[in-house]
Amino acid sequence: MTALREARIDLGALRANLGILRGKVAPARVMGVVKAQAYGHGAVPVARALEDEGVDWLGVADLGEALELRAAGIRTPVLAWLHGPDVDARAAAEHDIDLGVSTIDQLERAADAGATVQLKLDTGLSRNGFGPTEAIAAFARAADHERGGRLRVRGIFSHLSNTSADDDARQTELFTELVEAAQDAGLEPELRHLAATQGALTRPAARLDLVRLGIGLYGLEYDDGADPAAMGLRPVMQLSATITAVRRVPAGTGMSYGYTDRTDRETTLALVPLGYADGIPRAASGRATVQIGGATFRQVGRIAMDQFLIDVGDAPVAVGDRVVLWGDPASGAPSAVDWAHAAGTIGYEIVTRVGPRVARVAV
Repeated sequence: MTALREARIDLGALRANLGILRGKVAPARVMGVVKAQAYGHGAVPVARALEDEGVDWLGVADLGEALELRAAGIRTPVLAWLHGPDVDARAAAEHDIDLGVSTIDQLERAADAGATVQLKLDTGLSRNGFGPTEAIAAFARAADHERGGRLRVRGIFSHLSNTSADDDARQTELFTELVEAAQDAGLEPELRHLAATQGALTRPAARLDLVRLGIGLYGLEYDDGADPAAMGLRPVMQLSATITAVRRVPAGTGMSYGYTDRTDRETTLALVPLGYADGIPRAASGRATVQIGGATFRQVGRIAMDQFLIDVGDAPVAVGDRVVLWGDPASGAPSAVDWAHAAGTIGYEIVTRVGPRVARVAV
C-alpha cells in the first residue's frame, strides 16, 4: 500500500553522490553531515548507508542526534558541535562521541568527563566558537587538560561564510594562524577542518584534513547557480502524495482561502494532501509546479495547512493518481530548488522542513 504522503529516499543516489564528492576532495577525509534528520531525509538510514560506504566521520548538531545514531548501532566516529550550558559530556564520553567545544565552560565539562573534543573557532561567522582573542587561553587550558590525561583534543575546526573568495581566503588564513597557535601551546590536533560542501568544491586550500559534506550528499544546489547534475550528483529525495479529490469547475471559480486565484476557464482541480504542516512552503502559493504521470501542472490558490490544489485542465487525472512535488529533474519532475525559488528560499530549507506526517521510504 502506497503511503498517502511519501518521501522516497534513494540510498543508491546517496552512495553515488558520496563517491563523486570523495573523488573531488581527495585526499581529504570526508564527514557526512546528518544533522536535522539528515536534512529531512532520515538520519539513521542515511547514516547507515554512509557507514556502509566507509565514510570517515558523521556530523550532527547536538548530542541528542549523536546518541540516536549510537542507539541505532552506528559506530562511525561522530562529532556533535552545538550545545547548551548543561551538555552531558559524560554521555558523550561513554558513547565515544566527540564534542565540538566553543566555550571554556564546555571545555571544563568535557575534562571532568574525560571526553574527546574538537575545538571550534569563530573565524568570521560570529556564531559559536572561540574568537581569536579567546582562543589562546582556550588552547592553553586544553593543553593543560590533555597533559593531565583529562581529555583528548582530536581536532580544531571552523566554518567558512561562503561570502566571497576574499572573505573565505581571510578566514582560511586566520584559521591557519590559530592552528599554529594551538600547536605552539602544545596541542597536536589530528583533524583540521573548515570547509562544508561549497568550500570543499570551490576552495581547494580549505580542504585540509577533512571536509564536511552536507547538502552536496543529498544532490541539491549548494550555491546559487551551481549545477549538481553537471557533476553527476542526483537528488536523494522524491516527495509525492496521492490525489484525494478531483472536481470539474466552471470559469470564475475561487480556489482555496482568500480566492487569490480564480479559474480563467472551465477546468479540473485536483487536491493534494500536503500542506505547510508537512513543510510545504505557503510562500510558494500560486508559483510552484508538480508532476503527474510525466506531465507538469501548476499549483493554484493558497497552500493550506494540510492540502493544496493543482489545475490539471482537461488531463485525465483521477483520485489515487500519484503527484510528485519534487524529485530528480532528469525525470522531468520539479526539483526541491524549483520549490525554493517559488518560495524565495533555498533548497536546504525545502527538504529539511518536511514534516513527520510524511513517511520516509528508503529504497
